[in-house]
Amino acid sequence: MSARLANWSHSYKFGAARVHVPESEEQVQAIVSQSDRVKAAGTRHSFNEIADTSGDLISTERLNRVLSLNASEGTVTVQAGIRYGELCQFLEAEGLALHNLASLPHISVAGAVATATHGSGVLNGSLSSSVVGIRSVSADGHISSLNLGDDSLVFGGSVVALGALGVVIELTLKVEPSFAVTQNVFENLPFDTLDTHFDEIMSGGYSVSLFIHWDQPEVNQVWVKARADQPKPSSDPSDFGAIRATRKHSPVPDGDIENCTDQLGIPGPWFDRLPHFRMGFTPSSGEELQTEYFVDRKDAWEALSAVNTIRDQIYPIIHTTEVRCISADSYWMSPCYERPSVAIHFTWKKDPIRVLGILPKLEELLSPFSARPHWGKLFSMPSDTIQARYPKYDEFRRLVQSMDPTGKFRNPYLDRLLR
Repeated sequence: MSARLANWSHSYKFGAARVHVPESEEQVQAIVSQSDRVKAAGTRHSFNEIADTSGDLISTERLNRVLSLNASEGTVTVQAGIRYGELCQFLEAEGLALHNLASLPHISVAGAVATATHGSGVLNGSLSSSVVGIRSVSADGHISSLNLGDDSLVFGGSVVALGALGVVIELTLKVEPSFAVTQNVFENLPFDTLDTHFDEIMSGGYSVSLFIHWDQPEVNQVWVKARADQPKPSSDPSDFGAIRATRKHSPVPDGDIENCTDQLGIPGPWFDRLPHFRMGFTPSSGEELQTEYFVDRKDAWEALSAVNTIRDQIYPIIHTTEVRCISADSYWMSPCYERPSVAIHFTWKKDPIRVLGILPKLEELLSPFSARPHWGKLFSMPSDTIQARYPKYDEFRRLVQSMDPTGKFRNPYLDRLLR
């Protein structure tokens, strides 16, 4: 099939010569074997060229099945293109759950894993931290399998791999018993409260998100998601000056609240509370751009204070900024590699000239905190700066060279990063 694809927000047009929509791993193998340049794309919830290629683009949208469930070992094996919302329905029917979910359940599993996407909670890892096994098609067209424990060194470089090692076709994920969650929203938290109470506020639930619109010196909303099977936190944002909401909210100003998961402390299943948006609804029109930076959690207040110095420049072009905590992991190219992290996520208005113009300012302000960008979102940081912030960068570059010596899975994005 020959067609021009766009990303989710229609802000990036793919340049692939050919687009394939295989339905089996054998078809993926054939495409990879016959191609000089090939990449895979899932739900295309990216904002740059990370998944693009000049050659053959493999859409994983039809590789979207649950393959097996091993309840005794607590794992589920899925095809790469399955969306989290679809997987959640299957797991809930089996009385099982994932430990964490993204704000959107519409994204594909393999795409989220490859970029260490999402996750929220001071004790929760990103979605990649659920992975215990990977099957992928290598540059020679053969299938390779890697499981946690087989070779921990290679596994550490192969989970968050940016599409550089092959076309992932299957993933095995850890699961746990299903659990219920309540969600409450608090409004108008004084911004300066984060100076002395950031850790208390972010630890006040299983998953906590701050939403800042930069229109005034406050956190506009605090979303607190609490597990019903865990002790109730000793404090909540109202102890620090916020007001408990008495009506449902959207994290985006003037957003459609019907698109959002239920709040007001109403208990519900994990898959219908951990995301901010419901699977059955389109979360927005796509009229947005996104950027995200990760800093060490100990630097959260200083980093947010630095961003606050240009809030008058941010406010006119922002929908909202979400601040989340994610625990450290051991994946070489994860933005959370070996440091408990805070993600500062900017959902911009679709104004690329002004957005691209402000990124260098943001990155300069966040430079003292060794900020790492989200791989699939907009950033302007030069490759040598990024490389210096990843202790395992050289090992990853060598792994890519050994797995893909001819550069079949390379593109300009990876060429810049891995030079």
